[in-house]
This record gives sequence, C-alpha cells and structure tokens, in this order.
Amino acid sequence: MTAQTQFLKKTPLVQERKYKCEYCARAFSRSEHRSRHERSHTKERPFKCLKCRSTFVRRDLLLRHDRTVHAKDGGIPLHSEVKRRSTKNSSTAGPSKPTIAIEPAIEQLDGNSNDGLVDMETAAVLMTELHQAAAAAMVDHQEQMLLQEKSRRSMSSEFDPSMPYTPGAIPVQNMSTWDPPTPSSSTGPDLPRSSESQDWNASTLQLPSGHPTSMERSFSAEPPRSYAASPNPYFAGFASPSGIPTHSTPPPTPPAVETDHERNMILDNIREIDAERAVLDRFRLPSKSGLNRYLTAYFNLFHHHLPFLHMATFKPASIAPPLLLAVLSVGALYTFEKEQAYTLHLSSKVLVNNFLHRNQEFSSLNCPLWTTQTLLLNMVFASWSGDAKGVEWAYSIKDLLANMVAGGRYELQQRIENRGDKLPTRDEWTVDEGSKRTYFAVYIFFGLLTLTFNYTSAISYNEFDAISLPCSETLWNSPVTDDQYWREAYINEPTPAFNEAHSRLFKGDTPQYSAFAARVMINTLFLEVWSVRRSPEIVEAVVSEYRGKLSAALDTWHRSLDSCTTETMIVPLTAPQKGHPLVFNALAMYRATAARLEVEFVSIQKALRDHLPEEVAAGMTSATEGFSRSESMTKVIQLCFECFQIPALMGIRWVARTSALNWSVEHPLCGFDLMLILSLWLYKLEDEMETIPPTDEERHMLEKIRSLFDDDSVELYGSRLSAAVARIWGGMVDEVVVWGVTSLLGESFKIHSHTLALNDDAGLTLSSSASSPSSSPEMDEDMESELE
Repeated sequence: MTAQTQFLKKTPLVQERKYKCEYCARAFSRSEHRSRHERSHTKERPFKCLKCRSTFVRRDLLLRHDRTVHAKDGGIPLHSEVKRRSTKNSSTAGPSKPTIAIEPAIEQLDGNSNDGLVDMETAAVLMTELHQAAAAAMVDHQEQMLLQEKSRRSMSSEFDPSMPYTPGAIPVQNMSTWDPPTPSSSTGPDLPRSSESQDWNASTLQLPSGHPTSMERSFSAEPPRSYAASPNPYFAGFASPSGIPTHSTPPPTPPAVETDHERNMILDNIREIDAERAVLDRFRLPSKSGLNRYLTAYFNLFHHHLPFLHMATFKPASIAPPLLLAVLSVGALYTFEKEQAYTLHLSSKVLVNNFLHRNQEFSSLNCPLWTTQTLLLNMVFASWSGDAKGVEWAYSIKDLLANMVAGGRYELQQRIENRGDKLPTRDEWTVDEGSKRTYFAVYIFFGLLTLTFNYTSAISYNEFDAISLPCSETLWNSPVTDDQYWREAYINEPTPAFNEAHSRLFKGDTPQYSAFAARVMINTLFLEVWSVRRSPEIVEAVVSEYRGKLSAALDTWHRSLDSCTTETMIVPLTAPQKGHPLVFNALAMYRATAARLEVEFVSIQKALRDHLPEEVAAGMTSATEGFSRSESMTKVIQLCFECFQIPALMGIRWVARTSALNWSVEHPLCGFDLMLILSLWLYKLEDEMETIPPTDEERHMLEKIRSLFDDDSVELYGSRLSAAVARIWGGMVDEVVVWGVTSLLGESFKIHSHTLALNDDAGLTLSSSASSPSSSPEMDEDMESELE
C-alpha cells in the first residue's frame, strides 16, 4: 500500500463543519467560509475599489469588477491568471505599457496560502497594495489624458426657502456616501460674498399662461470603421493616450468669466434688459468662481448631448442675460445646487418673457435667436425637473417655440438662397449653423416630450425639407483663428439635406452624415412610428405596409452609423459607446423606436404627466393583462436585453453613480419603455411556463438574460427574475439625480418590482435548486448591490 493510498484512507470524505454561523444554524469546515457567509447577515463589504466607490463582499468579485469596469485603467488580473502568464516566456517585445510590480504580492499570496486558499483579511490588504501599485504605474499615462478638475461643493445659495417650489423636485439621494465629480472653476479665487439676505417675491417670477444588435457598436472589440479613428474609446473613462491619433483635437475650453469687470458687465446687462425691475432687486448674481463653475458644468456635461451653442463665440459678458442665466441654471443642476438652479431658471424665464411682451414688434420671422435658445433651455429644465407643473408650463408654450422655429427656419432659407453659390464667410456660417442646430435641438426635445408624456410634437417630421443637416462636432468646434482649416473642412464635409437623408433611409440607401444628424434622423423615424400608431382611420393593410417600411428604414439608419463623419474631437465624458456621445444617445432612441413599432403604453405615458409614482406603477403592473408573447416581441426583447446589458457589463453601481453626470437624460427616458417591456415579458414567461412552454427563441433569450445574474454576483433565491430586473433598473436610475424625472421613473419601477414579486409561486428563479421565501426588501438590496 503506497503512502498516497494510506493518506487517502485516513482522510475523511466529509470534513467536519466545526465553524458555526453566529446568526443562523449553518456550519462550515473553514473559518474563511464562515466569515464570507456571515457577511450576508452583517452586510459588511470589506473589499473596496480604489478607482470608484464600489464595494464587495468577496475579493474575486472585486477583481472581476476591476478587470471589466476599469479595464482601460489598468485592471488587476486574477491570481491564477497572473501565475499562468508569469510562466510564459515572451519572445517578442510589445508596445510600451505601464508595468505593475505584482511579483512581491504574488509571492506573499503563495506564502500565506493554505491549499490554494488565502485568508480574506490578507487578501484585502494585498489587493489594496496591488491597486496602489497599478495606480502608481499609470501616472505617466494619466498625465496625457484629459482630467476632470477637482470636485468641490458650491457656495451657499441665496434661495429663499419660502418660495413655492415642489419639495424634492430634483432630489439628490445618497449623497452622504458619494462625492460627485462636480466641475470646479478654473479661474482665480472666489469673490467674498455679502452676508446680506434679500427677499424673493415668488409672484414676481410667474410667467403668464429584425434589427441588428446595437450592442455590437457599444462593446465590440473591433469597432466599426467610422469609429476606428475616434480618439475616445469611452468604455471606462477618458480616452487612452495610446489610442489617440495625431490629428485628434482637445475639447474646447468652456467659456469663462475672466475678471471682476466682466462679472460687472453681466450685471449691467441684466439691469439694462430688466426694465420692469422684476429680477434684479431680488436677485444676486453668483460670484465669479460660481459663474465659472456653472459654465464649466454646462459645457462639459450637458452641452455635448445637445450641442446647439457655439462655445468659441459664447462670451458671458456680451451674451443675452436670459440665455446666460438659462445656461447657468442647467450648469447648477450638474453641480447639485438645485436651489441656485431654480433661482437662475426662474430669473431667466421672467427676463425672456418680459422681453417678448415688451417688444411686440418681434414676430416669428424676426425674433432674435437667443430667445429661441433661452426658451428651449427653460423648457428642458422644467420638463425634466420632476415637477408636474413644470411639464404643464412647457406644454403651454411649445406652440410658441414651434412658431419661432418656423419663422427662424424661413429666414435661414432666405439667407442661404440669397447667397446663391457663393461660399459663406466664417461668421455667416457660424450664424447659419447655430440657427440650424438650435432648430434641430428643439425638434429633438419635442420628440422626447412625445416619447415620455405622449404629447403631440409641435414640429412635424416633414417640416425641415431642404434644410441641410448639422455638420460634425469637430468642424463646429474648429478653432476660430484657423480659417483655412475651416474652409477646407466645410467644403469637403458631407451635409445632406434633411429630405434627401430621409428619402435615402426609406430607399435602403445608407446616407453619410454627422453624429448630430444621426440623432436628428432617428428622432424623425420615432415621430413617424408614433404617428402611424395614432392613425386608426387608416386601413390596417396600409398601416402594416408602412410599418414594414419603417422597420426597413430603421435598419438602414442603424447601418448608417458606420458611415458617420469621423470625429477627432475628444469629449470628456464616460460612456460605453465608441464615438461621440450623440451616437450613444441616438442608439438609445433607436431601441425605443424599434420597440414602439410593436408595443406602446399610452396610459402609462399620460400617468407620467402627473408625476405620481404610485399611479405610474399601477399602470405598469396592469399592463400585464394586455401583454402577449410573440415572435416579433422576442425580437424586441433583444433590444431590451441590450439596454440592460450595458450597465450590467459596466457595473450597476458604477453606472448608477456616474451616468447622471455623463449620460444624457435620454437613456433613462428611452430605457423606461424597454425595461417595462422586459419585466412584463419575463412576468408572462414566468406565469405561463407550464401552460405555454417557451419557444426555442424565447428560451435562448431567457438564458441570455439569466446569464447576467450568477451565484457569484447575486443571490435572488426565490424571487422573480421580472421583479429583479425592475428593481435593479429602478434603483440605478434614481441613485444620483440631476434631472428629477429620473427619480420619478426609478420610484415607479421599484413599486412595480414589489408588485411583481408578491406572487412568487411560479417564479423563474436564478438557481434551479433555490427554495426560499419570496423577495424581501433586504433581498432586493443584496440583489441591487451585488450585480456588477
């Protein structure tokens, strides 16, 4: 008998479970296993990511998070991967990369390990050392990258608490545990502020009354050709310098108030336009550093999603005061200063309203462009503020704004026709392009109002006709001093007319245009889908044929992204999409549009107008009655899956805490429909599993969804998968709130999730052997916090 056989005979087949849990009856054979289990009771999460605020109950989850979410920042590989790679002798030298001194840590892991297992406390210390080594190794690379300025909180606001705003219209939740990266001023020290308080009369500020998978474009290792030259890979932060081509250009510097004299000029401008003294006597302009903080936030975090202002010619000391205050109000939202944001917003509304009433000679044909831009920003602020009265006000003036766009569009066409074949000067082009972008921005905003609240768009999809689509962001932001570069780029860049691009989409002929133009065209297709579903008088056969054409046009639009004008300007925002953020936003609208071809929820959209999450959630849950499974619905579920897969791959917690500042509000708005459809489809599948077994396509899709959940990342026990998806999405979109409407959407999903989880008898669990009570708030919290 060999020594090995003797050892095997002496070794018990089942190890003694002598380590008992202090909180339940379970026992374990190893103390580290007990420690890991007890964290499910204590909610302790000792493994902290040094690159973000995420925490984990286990080291391997932290390592996996680092490899996936922070892959571009030098993620640390797993221990087993390091040992495997260290045994290979490389014969060729690759490109220079930051090196991480991990050998001592690995040796320490090997020395302290017992049969390949590592003490959890030791692993946590070593993991910290590894991250510190990685961070040190990345310094040289990070110095070449675009860096956000250091965050800091804003000054106290002069906002009067007695002002009748809806409490919590723009709530900021969980801020005690997360310090958001708000932009700071790049100018000199803050001016001392007066301690005198001023009264604010609220009444003074009241205005009178079968698609391709789009995920391939987000996470593909080999991006499409139009994105290959893009300097910003986006996935986990700023662009890597090693991937920036030599022709890439830095983002323009946000406009700033350089001196105290310029701040005084702004005050003089306000005095001049405020003839009624409706604002100035009750309003104090923020300090110079406060103004610059809001300007930086607007142009770094919001402007790239709706780029109608021209940064190079936006001079705060000479711009119209109502427009400046509207810009500042949006910037204040992004620095989480909602009271100051409301003060600036209402002041802007009063000034532009009084200006229009005072100058009755202005008509839609000669109204200054800044009035259209101001009303647009005021409507954006009010519509997404989370206040039902704000939506009502925006709806009440949408026809006014549409008339101003119609008049301005006519004037723009006249200027272009009068110029004939003559090339415009740089200044003429800036005015024309800025006007065009403003009108298209209003058009896009009206589309989002239709998507969210089912309001009929005040601008039809066929009103722009021969107006050319917007140019690339690189050309729009080209240096003012480089006139030769601008002229060559202007001549060579393709900017097809709106009607030409629209016609080519329906012919299956892929047009070539800019990222902004792609966003305009998907808005057009959405409004057409919405319109055809509102036409009961049309014969069903005609509707079916037109819907087929719309589906084909959507396919063509999706293919056109490969031909979008290459952008060389770096945008300092974090998103998974390779290319400009406008493409990422357009894809969100694309998925929502394709879904609307099959299903829509008019009653729920109307319920959103009242901003009551209980009523919205009731409509969401009652929609299960009219929801049905079908082959076409399974194709829609693929789009819903892609929408959910984006944050799942990037990390739910990371997306929850960063997307509010980096992603457009379009993503939670478009995601509302998709996640509702996904939760209802899963609920139907769960309910009908025994009576109507899933088809092969449905089963395949179900497995793809379930693959996002595993035992290492989330333990749902007996809860429904439909409830899990709804709960995770709701918790993600309202964790950090810039636009208050996301809080409404998130709360509605949480209530909807709770209702779905009440009946768990036939629920599809994530573990076939799970047999535990139904979902509880604690279980939901675990589920939400563990899914990375």
